[in-house]
Amino acid sequence: MSNARFALLVVFGLIFVGIGLSAFTVNEREHAIKLQVGQVVKADYEPGLHWKIPIYQNVRKFPRRIMTISQQPECIFTAERRALQVDFFVKWRIVDPVSFYTSTGGFENIANDRLSEIIKNSIVTELGKRSVEQAISVERAELMRDMLQTARATAEGLGVELIDVRVKQVEFPDDVKNAVYREMREERARVAAELRAGGRETAEERKSGADKQRTIILADAYRDAQIIRGEGDAQSAEIYANAYSKDPEFYAFYRSIDAYRKSMGKEGDILVLDPNNEFFRYLNQSSGERE
Repeated sequence: MSNARFALLVVFGLIFVGIGLSAFTVNEREHAIKLQVGQVVKADYEPGLHWKIPIYQNVRKFPRRIMTISQQPECIFTAERRALQVDFFVKWRIVDPVSFYTSTGGFENIANDRLSEIIKNSIVTELGKRSVEQAISVERAELMRDMLQTARATAEGLGVELIDVRVKQVEFPDDVKNAVYREMREERARVAAELRAGGRETAEERKSGADKQRTIILADAYRDAQIIRGEGDAQSAEIYANAYSKDPEFYAFYRSIDAYRKSMGKEGDILVLDPNNEFFRYLNQSSGERE
């Protein structure tokens, strides 16, 4: 092989190497930025083939996908100064590769650490405004929404977008669980005692009202009975008086017969009377004639 041919091969080889070092590709799952002496000179590359100056320029690529941060439970204090173990995770993605590179050096582990601190601070801020009951159940959805809003503004400075912040689990530390459960039991017992006391008070009020109504009803009934009895006695006296005025002898006979019926004929009755007593007047008149 002649020297000219060898030199030509070397030139073509250098050209191919230069092309290989100058070309780079970006796919739809990546962000890419071009650096020149450590400074960003271009970003926002579309998917496809692109060029750079070898050695003088280099390219950094970052994923477009949604990434997850899952941290160990953190000890957070509520508004009541109660300690809670909060287990959470974060969904995030890079939206501004230039800001991401300048703020984190382009390292995901640094971004994870800084985002974790941002989320932890937002959790501390939001849980510090709420009681244990609100943090555990009543306002869980509102709590996560407020945490996300609080952390988003800070995370934007890293060139990332927070997609979601979720609290997976909220528990009391072991050293305060028993004390909290005891307080909850005492609170429930107090509420139960108040309900029972209210029930007894209501029962007494209703019983008192029923007794009052019973007394009034009985008094009204007794009054009405006495009025009716008085009217009956008056009518009876009037009838007796009319009967006596029409036939006094028959009236006396009727009264005597009624007295016999009421005073005799019962077991154990004993009457000790003179046979000639006025009480037996009509019995002694067997002829039934008038005197």
